[in-house]
Amino acid sequence: MPTGRDGRSGDNRSREPQTLNALASESLLPSSTTGERKIEHVRLCLNEEVGGNGITTGFDDYRFRHNALPELNFEDISLDTVFLGKKLRTPLLISSMTGGSAATGAINDRLAEAAERRGWCLGVGSVRAAVERSELASTFRVRDKAPGIPVIANIGAVQLSYGFGVDECRRAVEIAGADWLVLHLNGLQEVFQPEGNTGFAGLLPKIERLCRELGVPVGIKEVGWGIDGETAVRLYNAGAAFIDVAGAGGTSWSQVEKFRSIDPVRRAAAEAFADWGIPTAESIADVRAAAPQGALIGSGGLRHGVDAAKALALGADLAGFGRNLLGPAVESETALDNALAQVELELCTAMFGIGAPDLNTLRSTPRLLRK
Repeated sequence: MPTGRDGRSGDNRSREPQTLNALASESLLPSSTTGERKIEHVRLCLNEEVGGNGITTGFDDYRFRHNALPELNFEDISLDTVFLGKKLRTPLLISSMTGGSAATGAINDRLAEAAERRGWCLGVGSVRAAVERSELASTFRVRDKAPGIPVIANIGAVQLSYGFGVDECRRAVEIAGADWLVLHLNGLQEVFQPEGNTGFAGLLPKIERLCRELGVPVGIKEVGWGIDGETAVRLYNAGAAFIDVAGAGGTSWSQVEKFRSIDPVRRAAAEAFADWGIPTAESIADVRAAAPQGALIGSGGLRHGVDAAKALALGADLAGFGRNLLGPAVESETALDNALAQVELELCTAMFGIGAPDLNTLRSTPRLLRK
């Protein structure tokens, strides 16, 4: 395992997140409906039960067959990998979560600095707010905090049906200083979101045009309901550089929006979708089987490094973590660093436990068994 991965500098260069309620109440930036919604999303994810009910990620359906004689030294385990031509210190991603307000911008600063120290990829939340209101751009501007890692900008794919085009998406990439752009697919969330946009008809040709003209790799992600293999192939064929399955079993955005809605019919209807989606493990396996060569990120409800090891063994190139890192990110720099270090240690220990010295060996292991 590479040494010096904690890379802690001892100083604190980021804007210190205060309590979320305190920051949310400050008028540090002009008001933005999108920004205010992001604060509310973070608060709900931290304080309410927003996981899907009756559905799991599917990782517990798998186990690794232990190797009592791994024939390798633990300190020699390597997490080095390459994704879309970028050399990475770990196969781990901080998934797109937030931005668009003073409070969430402070969280992005902290996530960026921690990702840089530890060699994780970093996704930022939807940059739509900053494209629409330039005064919010600083809440997504993470490149100066993370100069050496890949950064992924993020826009809702449905916005391509509401006036966003190549120029707006290019602006999102510029704001974040991003290497790649991901378009998120969140149809069910938009249905239950009070401000939702549900014009999903004819999106694929618009996605194809963007992939062709943007000038940086464009990926596609779900937000917690998964992507099946057939849909992934359509997206790859349209030019998607990568797919992030963002499967079910973690945060359910129909449940998040249920807490925001004041419409009793929509609140009640959201409950019917608490167990909706493709479990993350199933989604990873299905996409990999359908597109053996496609760049693939496995995210959606990953709890620890053993889940990451299973995601990678099932076919993912990177493993993404979202809501499980949000609490530590709000708490403190130390708490976040410890959370990332724990995931790395768990991943390396799982690899040691099956005798996998590197990620290529993990991805081809015969020791991942379905229960």
